[in-house]
Amino acid sequence: MDALEAIHTRRSIRTFDGEPVSPGQLETLLRAAMAAPSAGNAQPWRFLVITDRAILDKIPDIHPYAAMARTAPIGILVLGDASLEKYPGYWVLDCAAAIQNMLVAARATGLGAVWTGVYPTPERVAAFSKMFALPGHITPHSFVVVGHPVQYPGPVDRFNPARIDENAFVGK
Repeated sequence: MDALEAIHTRRSIRTFDGEPVSPGQLETLLRAAMAAPSAGNAQPWRFLVITDRAILDKIPDIHPYAAMARTAPIGILVLGDASLEKYPGYWVLDCAAAIQNMLVAARATGLGAVWTGVYPTPERVAAFSKMFALPGHITPHSFVVVGHPVQYPGPVDRFNPARIDENAFVGK
């Protein structure tokens, strides 16, 4: 699948068939994530791969929008590492870019994924930090649920020319 097709057909997948994700597929997603741009090329991300069924089953108890973790073979907790930052605060953008790459790679390889936000919701940040005993310089950014989709919904054209201005902002 070419890049534009993967981008335009990527959808949030919340139902998985239970088939395992191979180590090679997981590495492909993580390599794509780590290929993302970052401020000053600091790459202030870390990835906590969760495959333990008991842990995946507990995630919805601390994240109200992650119920699909109970049917997925893998969850990836994307973490910001403040000790790796060159430009404070940009870790949030850097992690988001890594996640987008991961989501597009999942689509391109036939996997399904959904991005569930953790940061900046204080309760979620605290709960994930506690669950995984994260040190103070590590902040949970997002939880990405990955697996083989039961079905893939068709593409949606989200292009909206009303959101485009040129040379001056004229929108509301």
